[in-house]
Amino acid sequence: MDHEVSSSALGAVGAAGLSPLDLFLHASIVVKLVMLGLLLCSAGVWAIIAEKIILIRRVNREATEFEDRFWSGGSLDDLYESDGARPTHPMAAVFGAAMGEWRRSARIGGIDLSRGGVRERVDRAIDITVMRENDRLTRRLIFLATIGPVAPFVGLFGTVWGIMHSFASIAQMHNTNLSVVAPGISEALFATAIGLVTAIPAYIAYNGLSNSFEKFADRMEAFGTEFAAILSRQSEERADDTTGGKA
Repeated sequence: MDHEVSSSALGAVGAAGLSPLDLFLHASIVVKLVMLGLLLCSAGVWAIIAEKIILIRRVNREATEFEDRFWSGGSLDDLYESDGARPTHPMAAVFGAAMGEWRRSARIGGIDLSRGGVRERVDRAIDITVMRENDRLTRRLIFLATIGPVAPFVGLFGTVWGIMHSFASIAQMHNTNLSVVAPGISEALFATAIGLVTAIPAYIAYNGLSNSFEKFADRMEAFGTEFAAILSRQSEERADDTTGGKA
């Protein structure tokens, strides 16, 4: 009778409880550590997801407001003093880097602003700023990229350990009764479940957020290219006015 799965054994398993808290409390120390680690990672994943969603919405809104002011026809010097000199968002930082480089070049006596060296410095300032701002925006996304593929394997480790614990209980008690086997199996499956619950949001969020930040980086690059063209055109106009005045 020791090797039979009786109805009384099933009742014993049900009485032990299979709630998440019961599974955690009755787990071995190793499985508990695995579960705690995964839960902490899950909390970190959701914190980063919330932060980045708020961030991408904010920078897009600020970029739209800034572009509206930029294309309104106002003075670029006034816009630089109000937004570009001390930028508080990425689009203003791109504008400030390009405008700052152009203004520094304009202060050099006798320099031809339309020559290639000035345009190259402006373009380089834009590229560096876009790269720096994109790195700042995507900071900590690597955590999501790491947790996505790793968490299931950590949960699988908890699963393997729980199953080993179950077989050790069977060997010690010389009993295959369900009440002996079920707790360890339940712990094992619960660790796997936590690993998946941690990994799936991290994987989905990483792909979605990476795509959103990539689009915003393209938006910054497009604005920088347009602004560089405006500065180049103004430089050529200044050069033509200077040449005409000398003539």
